[in-house]
Amino acid sequence: MRIKILGCSGGVGPGLRTTSLLVDDAILVDAGTGVGDLSLAQMSRITDVLITHSHLDHVCGLAFIADNLFGLLDRPLRVHATPETLAALREHLFNWKLWPDFSALPDAEHPIVVFHPLEPGQARAVGAMTVTPFQVLHTVPAVGYLIDSGQGVFVFTGDTYADDRLWNFLNGQPRLDRLMIDVAFPDEDAELGRLSRHFTPGLLGQELAKLRHRPKLYLTHHKPGTERAIEQECLTALAGWDYSHLKRGDIIMS
Repeated sequence: MRIKILGCSGGVGPGLRTTSLLVDDAILVDAGTGVGDLSLAQMSRITDVLITHSHLDHVCGLAFIADNLFGLLDRPLRVHATPETLAALREHLFNWKLWPDFSALPDAEHPIVVFHPLEPGQARAVGAMTVTPFQVLHTVPAVGYLIDSGQGVFVFTGDTYADDRLWNFLNGQPRLDRLMIDVAFPDEDAELGRLSRHFTPGLLGQELAKLRHRPKLYLTHHKPGTERAIEQECLTALAGWDYSHLKRGDIIMS
């Protein structure tokens, strides 16, 4: 399994793109501004999109992919998310006001986008992968994804906060090789992290004590301007863990 990081920042700026991962050139996990660096040919090879939650920095690119691929695909783009997230996309994005409803274009029988609801804890085949969504704690209904290629297990939490449901799910898995997890704020902004439901280095270090696995950690979603502070605090908070701070363009093999 080859995972290319199209975007992993908590905001935008020179060289910064918001969350989007490309798995084996065919599966997109979240659709933030990172998808804007894909060519039209690369976009056309995407068959499935897994959305963690409805926040704009994770879904805005889906609108532009659908628009770019209009008239080019001979099959629909499958978008997988919880019923709550799909309802938010229909009501607030693909609503003919903010953006055309590409689930009804060019017509209802041949749409560009098809929505597939999923339920936390229920595994499904997506391409060559087995994907299992699991609940996480955020300010809106949200899930993470466990992606099993048969040779490796990769987990992306999406935007998340301290919650025993996360660790209980992960501890229930027989294998966990790579864990991509949100660390958005430095410790001095712990209250902001609590309100917005994002980890800080210190809190993540405490919570990781609940995890029975020892995966390689990939830290994501740092807010612009906080990167250096977060990196310094992780030296202490995550001492003993194998981790890296993700950058746009990184490749994860699992």
